[in-house]
Amino acid sequence: MHDMNHSKIIILGSGPAGYTAAIYASRANLNPVLITGVNKGGQLMNTSEIENWPGDADKISGWELMNRMHKHAIKLKTKIVSDTITSVDFKTTPFSLIGEKNKYTSDSIIIATGANPRYLGLKSEHNFKGKGVSTCAVCDGFFYKNKEVAVVGGGNTAIEETLYLSNFVKKVYLIHRGINFSAEKILLNRLEKKIKTQKIIIYLNSTIKDILGNSSGVTSLLVEKKHFQEKKELNVQVSGLFVAIGYIPNTNIFINKLKMKDGYIQVMHETHGNYTQTSIPGVFAAGDVIDHVYRQAITSSSSGCMAALDSERYLNSLI
Repeated sequence: MHDMNHSKIIILGSGPAGYTAAIYASRANLNPVLITGVNKGGQLMNTSEIENWPGDADKISGWELMNRMHKHAIKLKTKIVSDTITSVDFKTTPFSLIGEKNKYTSDSIIIATGANPRYLGLKSEHNFKGKGVSTCAVCDGFFYKNKEVAVVGGGNTAIEETLYLSNFVKKVYLIHRGINFSAEKILLNRLEKKIKTQKIIIYLNSTIKDILGNSSGVTSLLVEKKHFQEKKELNVQVSGLFVAIGYIPNTNIFINKLKMKDGYIQVMHETHGNYTQTSIPGVFAAGDVIDHVYRQAITSSSSGCMAALDSERYLNSLI
């Protein structure tokens, strides 16, 4: 006997992967349930301008894009539930999920729980969280108008945040532990131009040793700069630090339940169809939980689509 909370398909997550899966599953008449957790809209909610969403030649905000996906899913009668899943049982079918509010069972599951920003791991970083330390320039950059700030990181996010901040802060110090940036060329070209205006100062081969400040927030950073054999300590006066050093996938509840590598859920990939299937038939994964390379809204959406199609094929095989 199935309980009230049984469905053919449950999707966990609320970013582009989750919503796209919901849209496809709804159109396949699978009556999906999308459980959104606390982070509604996912990381895109923190993105001010998306310039590469195909078909949107004009810039669109992440918030707006997610809002449109939400509306689309609702229009197709996706049931959207706000709950946080705390444990799962994939040993028997139907699969069961226990949330903070309810218990759910389902014949198939799509995991699209995304990722969260990684921190440096300094004690002072924790102390100044929200008081000068941030992982989102778009959310918090506004508070630093005409002030000096630092960004730490070397990938696309770090460069994007640096460029974004340089439009209204006095100066940005970009601190990177490596010698080369791993960001896209177009961003590095923009960065070069900004460096010439002396809006952006770059410290390569440098690590942040400590974050200093007082009750009103961050005042400076202790930076260790390696130059050949010698190390030099610098005190960089800033009132804000933006941490952009990558992400950690939200997969804790799946440890020992699914095959994983470095925190990312492993999927079948190259086998015919079934691209998104995890180590357990009937459980699929999409978006940033399976991908630490591309990490784009569009690639998350596409894997959400694949997961819905894989799931539909799986459900048909049960009949």
